Amino acid sequence: MPKWKELKRFCERDGWECYKSTDHDFYRKIMPDGTIKRTKVSRGSGEIHPYMWKEILKKQLQVTEEYFNGMI
Repeated sequence: MPKWKELKRFCERDGWECYKSTDHDFYRKIMPDGTIKRTKVSRGSGEIHPYMWKEILKKQLQVTEEYFNGMI
């Protein structure tokens, strides 16, 4: 499972904008059709739990694991 810092690196490399930074970093990406993807990245150093990771990939990032791994 990826770590939170790898999710942050993905967002930065894939063109996501950090629009808010508190105890978490909040990222968004405006797609060509005008839809907005959003995700929240913990500042923790640990791994993302498997069940949470599957939800992040499917519902927030909307990319395959292969695409994600290619960007980090």
